[in-house]
This record gives sequence, structure tokens and C-alpha cells, in this order.
Amino acid sequence: MITLQGKGVSTGIARGRLSFLKRQTLSVEKRSVDNVEQEVERFNTARQTAAAQLDTLSSTMLDKIGEKNALLFEIHRMMLEDTDYCDPIIEIIRTEKVCAEYAVNTAGSRLAQDFADMDDEYMKARAIDVYDVSKRVVEILSGEGQGLSQNDEPVILAADDFTPSETAQLDRNKVLALVSRHGAANSHTAIFARTMGIPAIISFGAFLSGDFSGKQVILDGETGVLHIEPEPQVIWELEKKEAQQRQEKERLEKVRGKPTFTKSGRSMKLYANIGSVSDADTAVAGDAEGVGLFRSEFLYLGRNDYPDENSQYDSYRKVLEKMGGRQVVIRTLDIGADKQVAYFQLSKEENPAMGMRAIRICLTRPDLFKMQLRAIYRASVHGNAAIMFPMITSLNELRRAKELAKAAREELEAKGIPFKADIPIGIMIETPASAVISDLLAKESDFFSIGTNDLTQYTLAIDRQNDAIASFCDTHHEAILRLIRLTCENAHKAGIWCGICGSLGADVQLTKTFVDMELDELSVEPSYILKLRALIAEC
Repeated sequence: MITLQGKGVSTGIARGRLSFLKRQTLSVEKRSVDNVEQEVERFNTARQTAAAQLDTLSSTMLDKIGEKNALLFEIHRMMLEDTDYCDPIIEIIRTEKVCAEYAVNTAGSRLAQDFADMDDEYMKARAIDVYDVSKRVVEILSGEGQGLSQNDEPVILAADDFTPSETAQLDRNKVLALVSRHGAANSHTAIFARTMGIPAIISFGAFLSGDFSGKQVILDGETGVLHIEPEPQVIWELEKKEAQQRQEKERLEKVRGKPTFTKSGRSMKLYANIGSVSDADTAVAGDAEGVGLFRSEFLYLGRNDYPDENSQYDSYRKVLEKMGGRQVVIRTLDIGADKQVAYFQLSKEENPAMGMRAIRICLTRPDLFKMQLRAIYRASVHGNAAIMFPMITSLNELRRAKELAKAAREELEAKGIPFKADIPIGIMIETPASAVISDLLAKESDFFSIGTNDLTQYTLAIDRQNDAIASFCDTHHEAILRLIRLTCENAHKAGIWCGICGSLGADVQLTKTFVDMELDELSVEPSYILKLRALIAEC
């Protein structure tokens, strides 16, 4: 038996034959051309064909990977229109007088390598996206069809790495699990695997040898361990673990549909974090009692221009209707920092996490902000909506935001458009500043929701995107817990509710601490709802 240690990115246990992915090989030769403008036109035509393919892929993958994930293919399409991607290709064609296939392959490889060399792990993960797009265009130019050679029997599929397009189009009935030599935990491939329920392990490096092809293996996507030709004892232990996981799932199903109460009988709410209309279905399926965070910025991503008021209204309306009367807390635009959008034309900043983001953008672009607020108010008649302002650090910011909300209501009223005027307006507590003055902010808010991801980053002065200092990031730091407790106490003194919508809300090591703090609500990924409900009942 040979045991390999990788990085688990999608949980689950799988056993079967290891098979290496068979891709159609593409030979890209450096071929000289006489008519360079004709070759540029070939590239542009291939770009248009690729864009049409991606549009189709985005729509056909909705049910399989969800609306938010399918947006990736729209982002890929946008790359085909980006001058940063296209100009170097055209320049190679014209200066070197070579065929478009070679130019795309060369320029695409350079750009992918630029991303791979970056320190930021999120940016590193974008290298495979560039490769995926370039591969598609080269295949169109060369006339060789896309597609993978998949096995007739279910296998554990191995590769150097998987592109998002490949992962999304895999036959779930033929793939038991994915393993790769490279990859990133926050790559779209890893996200797709989790969404599709496929166990996956990455980062085996050269240890994942092609010599293992055809051998029987068993893996644990939680621990990241792969056993080649496993011994009977290992098989028994992992199958036992799998049975225990099934039993735990059955136990948790017993609390489905029940309200959330602590052992003392105090009620808590378990809400879901969502980022798209389709995520509302996941929230309902996960038995969420409401939506504590609808990340509205996802409506702005994967586009070439701002979404108009009607399209925003339509998305908010659909979520409210899907939630069937459960409360939906809609966070207003939180673009900036790690969520950059080109058409916003934000100035380059040395430290974007400390710069122009979230409510700061909204207050400096009031027309943009009021358009979103009008859309939310219009949708409010279709359900139980609430508005939440992100990154509030002062009373002045809160008051200005509320003034713009009032202006939005007045504009709707003047036009005779129906809306609910009294929907709750709350704020996110994401900085030490807002936590320290939470007694003042509570007097002018209807609720608080603590964003623990940013609160941790700003309290500890640790960039949460920087893996190099991840070991210094103590999410259980007493300073963070004191700020959460202070915020909750001040909220209750003012008679408003206080919850958490950051990652700590799903941290089971802190659940009893949060119950003791008398937090009113936890908003988490839907898959954590039942586990937390069962745990809270024991606290």
C-alpha cells in the first residue's frame, strides 16, 4: 500500500479504480503567415465562436452547478473581450507574422504564468481560468473538437489539474472523485466539485504518478489522504467512517423543520448566506429560517456594465418569493477590496481593503446607490425584506445612507410605485470602530449583523487574503470575542437584535460561546443549518 497526502477541497469518501484524464492532444505549431490581418480576423472570429459556446455553457450548467457558479463562464466570455487578453495575441500575430493558434497559445500561457506567479492565492487560482479560455480558442482555430474521453465505468479521475469547463461537464455517474497534482482550494474547479458533491483532493505534486493508473484506490476528501492498493484495515476504517457520516446525516434530519431553541428554551434564528437567486433554493433545501445575508454584489459581477433597476428588482423579487415569507436581509453593494469590477473604474490602491469599498462607494455615487435601494423597496412588497448597509464605521455614514434610502422611497412615492416603507434597516459591524461605538449606532439601527471575516482582519491587522501570514490569524482571539460580546450587549440595551453573518457563525467550537452571549441569529452556509440546530439544542 502507498499513501499520498494532498489537500482535501471537497469532502467525501470514494473507492474505485484510478484513471488519468485523457484529453484530446493539440499540436500548436509556429506557422508563418503572409496575410497578418486575415489571421487577426481568424482570431476575432474564433473569439466570437468561443463567446457563443460559453453563453450556451453558462445556461446549460445552471441546474448542475448553480447560478452563481455558472457566472464563471460569463466571466470567461468577458475575458475574450478584454484588451489585456486580446491585445498581446494580436501583437504577436502582427509582429511575428505567425498563425493565430500559436499567438493564442503563447500569449495565453504567458498571462496564465503571470497569475500563477502572484503571491495572492486567489489570483494564483485564476491561472487555470486563463488556460481554459485559451485552450477553447485554440481548439476552435485548429478545428479540433472539444471534449474529454470519459470512461465507461465509474472511476476516480486524476489529472495535472482540471479546468472549470472540464469539471462542470463531467458525468457525475462516471466520476467517483477527483485527484490532481496541482490546483487551488479556492479555484472554480474545487468550488464546482463541492457543489456537485464530488470528493476532491489536490496538490499531490509529482507523487501522483501515472504509474498508478488502473490501480484500486480509496480516498478521504476531508483529510486529503489517498491510499493506492489499500490494505483491508484501511478500507474497513474508511468505510466505517463513511457509515458514521451517514448516521450523523440521518440524526441531523430529525431536526429538520423544527425551530431553533437552546437547552434553556431561548429562541435563536438560523439563517443562510446566499449570493444569487438560485442560492435561495439551496437555503430552503437546507432548512434555513431566513436569509441573513444576500450578497447583492454578485448581481454586479460577470458583467460589462451596471445592472439596471429592473433587473435588480427582478432578482430581489425572485429571492423574496422563493423564501416564502421568511426574512431576507439584503446587503447593499459591497464592491471593492477583494471584489474588483472593471466597469466601476476604481482607482488602483495600495491597500484596497482599507480603501474605496462598500458603503464608501455608495455614498460617493448616490445615484448608483439610490437605484439599488429603489429596486429593493419595489421588491419588498413580494416578501419579508430588510436592508443592511456594509462597512459602516460612523454615525455620519449611517445617517447619510438612511437619508438616501428616504430619498429613494420619496422617488417611488412620487411615481406611484408600491413599496413597503417600514422595512428594517440594519448595519454590518465589521470594524473595531463600529463595534466600539455600537451603543450609538444601535440607537439608529433596526438590527446588527456582525461580519466576523472583516472584523477579524481589521482587529488583528492581518490580510485574510495573504496565506503567508495565515498562521498569525487567530479567529478565536479574545479581542474579537470581546468586540462581539460588546456589540451584542449594546444591541440588546437598545432593544434590537444582533446576529453573525461571517465564517465564525459556523464555527462549532464557538457555538456555545455565542449562545452564552445571547446572540439572536447566526447566518451561515445552508449546509451548516441542521448541524448547528442540533448543537444549539444541547447548549
